[in-house]
Amino acid sequence: MLKTKIHTRELSHCIYNASGVYCCSENDLNLLNNYNVNVGAVLSKSCTLQSRVGNPEPRYWDCDELSINSSGLPNLGYDFYNNYSYKYNFSNYNKPFILSIAGLTEQDNLYMIENLNQNYIDGIELNMSCPNIKGKSQTGYDFESTEDLIRKASEILDSKYSKDFIFGVKLPPYFDEIHFNTVSEIINNSSVNAITCINSLGNGLVVDTDSESTVIKPKNGFGGIGGSVIKPIALSNVHTFYKLTQCSIIGCGGISTGKDAFEHILCGASAVQIGTQFYKEKHSCFRRIETELKQIMKEKNYTSLDDFKGKLSYLT
Repeated sequence: MLKTKIHTRELSHCIYNASGVYCCSENDLNLLNNYNVNVGAVLSKSCTLQSRVGNPEPRYWDCDELSINSSGLPNLGYDFYNNYSYKYNFSNYNKPFILSIAGLTEQDNLYMIENLNQNYIDGIELNMSCPNIKGKSQTGYDFESTEDLIRKASEILDSKYSKDFIFGVKLPPYFDEIHFNTVSEIINNSSVNAITCINSLGNGLVVDTDSESTVIKPKNGFGGIGGSVIKPIALSNVHTFYKLTQCSIIGCGGISTGKDAFEHILCGASAVQIGTQFYKEKHSCFRRIETELKQIMKEKNYTSLDDFKGKLSYLT
């Protein structure tokens, strides 16, 4: 009922983890790969070439409506995740393994793409949008750098990897029509075949009125905003890139219920990722959201995602 595809790669169902939450360590990845955890794919923590401790604590806070984080890309380094894919053959579990890459330089990103264990990794998600590195701008807002990196990555992937390999990019939220058009043109002239949107809204600020202080420590309290409050922006990005590109769209942002997942798919998403709610509820969220989504589909007499994917109607 919830079978889907990212590019040409089949997923048993359309829900899986967003990079950043419980996908950093070997134990984290093993849990996601467990038969009892209902995810259609396993996505690694965004990795840098070298391991990183990340920003000082506290660097995460949430409430009912939103979360704020400034983690600073803590991860075990590229070699760990690349070697993990070889050690644990995900094809045995029918869960594609997708490596999230977030090099601190263009050269780091290209090196990591060049040296993937391609027989054991089903795809990459190139993170163009981490807002939580002090002194580093988001590549996705620098369109010249975005075009350059995607072009060079496409050349490597076209020359080394099969046409079934998932080349995904994770984008920041966009707000203006010209930005959507510019980024879509870059993507349409590349080998990118999957788009994850959106990453968190960068540089939000949450204040604790009791202590009259910020709620997180890094960057004087500034961090990426996630949770239900960002869903309308996520939906606008999902729907716009669905219309402007031929890529598989992975919806991310504000998904805590089956209804939220339904809305993302209605706007054009082929799959959805769970971030803040995964952090709050842990692994049980996947089965619950799947059950709720199936119930909505049953009530509407839909038997597959294609019955409603991208079929958002407009008031006239």
